[in-house]
Amino acid sequence: MARSGSAAVLLGLLALGGVACAPVESPPAPESSGPADTQAQLGQLTVASAGSMRGYSRERFPHWRKAGKNCDVRDTVLQRDGTGIKLSGCNVVGGRWSSRYDNRALSDPSDVDIDHMVPLANAWRSGADEWDDDRRSDFANDLDRPQLVAVSASSNRAKGDQDPSQWKPPNRDDWCQYAEDWIAVKHFWRLSVTSAEKAALDDMLGSC
Repeated sequence: MARSGSAAVLLGLLALGGVACAPVESPPAPESSGPADTQAQLGQLTVASAGSMRGYSRERFPHWRKAGKNCDVRDTVLQRDGTGIKLSGCNVVGGRWSSRYDNRALSDPSDVDIDHMVPLANAWRSGADEWDDDRRSDFANDLDRPQLVAVSASSNRAKGDQDPSQWKPPNRDDWCQYAEDWIAVKHFWRLSVTSAEKAALDDMLGSC
């Protein structure tokens, strides 16, 4: 019986020394939904007044978790969001980053912050105060949603714990993505929004 074309090709490759392995790739950046899905998700969010900060501290959201030998979630995001990455073991010690919030080009990891898209204090005020610390840690280290992003330290600190009704990225070209990402995180984690926050997000989606 004649061999199929695919079998013949495979035998030919084996004769030449085997099939080459594909290179290992970094995990893809998490994606938020498209504008239509995001608008629907926004409509599903619970609107409520901001809760109390009583009992809050960043220690109630344990981060950064270990994510491999000698590295943690911070290093994972630095590697995912940068180019020309230089490693020492599993620690990121060099590379290039483009801060989407303010269009700043960065080349020193110490100038890069890993922003929580939905800040920890905002999450506390919108429902996370009722979680246990393990769930809060899952939220603070969430690599599957667009919750963690490498940006300039200056933009991250200007943002603080403010919601989109209080702070928006200086780079208006990022407003659509920022709103989509914020909504995707709040929708997945079932966090509430204030009426002003929802209105600001709806306005930002108009730039998509």
